[in-house]
Parts: sequence; C-alpha cells; structure tokens
Amino acid sequence: MGQDQPRIEAGAFALAEAGTFEDRGSEDRPIVAFDFDGTLTIRDSYTAFLKWRAGRKAYAAGMIRLIPAALAYLIHRDRGRIKAAATREYLRGVPRETLEADARRFAEQFSRSLLRPDAMATWKRWRGEHVRLVIVTASPDLVVAPFARGLGADTLIGTHLAFDAQDRATGGFDSPNCRGPEKMVRLHAAFGPGFELRAAYGDTSGDKEMIAAAEIKGYRVFEGVP
Repeated sequence: MGQDQPRIEAGAFALAEAGTFEDRGSEDRPIVAFDFDGTLTIRDSYTAFLKWRAGRKAYAAGMIRLIPAALAYLIHRDRGRIKAAATREYLRGVPRETLEADARRFAEQFSRSLLRPDAMATWKRWRGEHVRLVIVTASPDLVVAPFARGLGADTLIGTHLAFDAQDRATGGFDSPNCRGPEKMVRLHAAFGPGFELRAAYGDTSGDKEMIAAAEIKGYRVFEGVP
C-alpha cells in the first residue's frame, strides 16, 4: 500500500476481544459507515478466508459438496443461506480461539493485497475528522475484527457466528445476515434512533439502505487495487 494509507500493524490486533473496540471519543460524534467486502477490499474477505484456511484441495472438495446449496441459491437467492452452508462446511466444530487466531494471521498476511488504496485514503481523511468510523459488514465480525482493529475503527458491526456450549463453531449464525435493511437495524441498535450518519460507502444492493440514509452517499466510489 502507498504511504498515505493506514497501516495494519500486527500489534494492533491485541486491542480487544473479537467484535469489541475501544471507545475513542464522545458518543455524539457523527457516524461514517463503510461496507467492508468490495468497498474497503477488492473482493469478498470471508470467501478468501475460508479458502486460505481450508487449503486448496480441501476447499475444492468442499465446493463440490456445496453444489446442492449453490443450486438452491439460484431459486431462493438468499445470500445468508448460502453463506451459512459454506460456514457449516468449512468451520463447524472449530474452537472460537482457533478461529480468532486464524483471523489474525489471515489479516496479517493479506491486508496489503486486499485493501483498496483509494478507500484507505478516504478512511484516513475521515479519521482526521470528529466522527466515528464504523465498519458494517455481512461477513462474520470475528473474521473482519483484525482488519477493523488495525485500521483504528471505532466500531465493527457484522454477522455473528454461532458457538456451542464448548465454544466451538456450530456452522450457523446467531444474528441475521448483516446485509440490506439489517445494516440500518444494527446501526440503530448500536447508536440509537437519532444518530447522524454523515457518510456511508458501499458497492452492492446490500448497502443501498445505509447509503440512502447518509448525508454523503458513496456508492462504488472506490476502484483502486493494491
């Protein structure tokens, strides 16, 4: 990445537990919300994480087993369901601690090749303003958390992986897929009904409600590649 972009340092990943962040200022600051996949990054980070973690052969074998789910998606068009199927295939039974460690390693290895330089420049510019920087993503917050910490995000809002009594991934989610209207539901839950959404950035129809509610509307404004 160029010298004007925020750098993700390995030490930044120890700030807090997954999905939690330090409060960096007063609660009345306006919100600047960024989608993650395709907006701050050049591609879907969760798919990249699953492929990296499984390895090429195991990932390919899993994709074959996911063919029925992929065919069903052509009918129901529910991204949450196809994502849950992939999560069951690749993560079911994995301890939370292992997944958190893997997510940190993934971010350390791939942040420079995933993050868009022009998006990073805009992020850095907003970080100099009196605002709260919030990442709102459909990807699991556990996977995105190391990126968010490294960028100095104030808050991360994402889809929650479900864990059993032994703290192992069940292969499902314990929150709705954080996409479309759910992004605004989660923002209101986090900041109350009267928060100010100064700006919002996204790249798909899953971001349209969030972008529509913002004063500054950033739809597909980032095109840079590392």
